[in-house]
Amino acid sequence: MMNSVIEARDLRVVRGGRPVLHDLTFDVPRGSVVGLLGPSGCGKTTLMRAVVGVQIVQGGTVTVLGRPAGHRELRHRVGYATQRPAVYADLTVRENLRYFAAVLGAPKGDVDRVTDEVGLGGARDQLVAALSGGQLNRVSLAVALLGRPELLVLDEPTVGLDPVLRGELWELFHELAGRGTTLLVSSHVMDEAARCERLLLMREGRIIADDTPGALRDQTGTGDLEQAFLKIIERREKVGRR
Repeated sequence: MMNSVIEARDLRVVRGGRPVLHDLTFDVPRGSVVGLLGPSGCGKTTLMRAVVGVQIVQGGTVTVLGRPAGHRELRHRVGYATQRPAVYADLTVRENLRYFAAVLGAPKGDVDRVTDEVGLGGARDQLVAALSGGQLNRVSLAVALLGRPELLVLDEPTVGLDPVLRGELWELFHELAGRGTTLLVSSHVMDEAARCERLLLMREGRIIADDTPGALRDQTGTGDLEQAFLKIIERREKVGRR
């Protein structure tokens, strides 16, 4: 599919002899903000690791921007922010970003650009070790934004942030999508689901719904996405008991 940035087909991951992802098949359209929603432990992080090519898969395929996930040509085209910030505590925000910009070959002006975009302009010269948890998350997001990647894979990027900053970051996500960037954003907070253009709802290593927020509300006859999620689970369990 020419308009798909991510294409997963029958993706299966087994860890410690236990299936973690069960034959997942889905597409992520170009220039969209797609939410990966589900409770902690449902397989969201494992799926994101498979998309960026750092997860060993048991079967199936994942194609990103026309290449197998993890292909060397994707290194500068995919930005990834993990749940645990991978930055240097003994460096300042600016020093961290300068280092990663040099590694990625990003333009010199990118450091100031991404710092402002994530709302850390006033903390440029602070040591990362002195930052709050929310600020630390924003440094990782800033690193992921360096070089203007075509795909951003963001694992729980708003954890620990206050509602105002969460709102600002979601505005940024949609602004980036408007420029053509594709975003896959995970969260276990269902009230963020409405901010996405499309939702992949996960439970126990399976995708149980793949649709727009509006369509999911219509299908379940509820105006609340959390209730929609619960109704979808209830329906699946009823079918499984037959």
